[in-house]
Amino acid sequence: MFASATNYKAVFFDLDGTLRHTVPLGAEVYREKVAEFGFPISEAQNRKVGRWEHYYWANSAELRADTKKFQGEDGAFWHNYMGIRLTEMGVSPKNIEILRPKLQKYLNEEYAPENWVPPELHQILPALRSAGYKLAVLSNRRNPFIDILEELSLVDYFDAIMAAGEIGSWKPDPKIFKPLLERFNLAPKETVYIGDNYYADIIGARNAGLEPVLYDPRGIFPDADCTRITSFTALEEIL
Repeated sequence: MFASATNYKAVFFDLDGTLRHTVPLGAEVYREKVAEFGFPISEAQNRKVGRWEHYYWANSAELRADTKKFQGEDGAFWHNYMGIRLTEMGVSPKNIEILRPKLQKYLNEEYAPENWVPPELHQILPALRSAGYKLAVLSNRRNPFIDILEELSLVDYFDAIMAAGEIGSWKPDPKIFKPLLERFNLAPKETVYIGDNYYADIIGARNAGLEPVLYDPRGIFPDADCTRITSFTALEEIL
């Protein structure tokens, strides 16, 4: 399936939104419920909201400020986040106050997402290992997450697993990639990094000198200025 590792010697992956997905996806729940409550949004607006969501969670200044402001107050953080997200969806302040309790009630009482892994990964990952690539997962999570990879039956495919909190650096800071590169004695140009968040994964990997690949199955970044795939099977054409 893959030629033996030559120009590239390693492939690093993001976790959330790349290896691990939730079904139903929170973003789609927002869209469906807001429409159900009488406020439908267009596909173009939905894509715009998706880009905002990725920007916000890419260790943005806004996220850092909100985390500091609501430290230790998870309920207040998510209450604030819902208001910002609904604003980005084009909902007026008046209607946000109408929608927010309804949406919060649904999320608290009925929303029960399950983890999902793109099925082709169970062919792609062992094939990459057989071809000689070093494989690793590098996530912006604060805490170690090996238990999640065990639950997803993915842990045995990887040579290393690192969380940003263990390193003290968060994507898109290019320093986050250094420990893994040093661990495997790799040059950045020998390493591919695959992630779903343009602002965190692509900008971070590019600034660190790695080869970035955007995994974009939802079509959030159709015009991205990098290699873009919508299925992991497309890696056969890249590596």
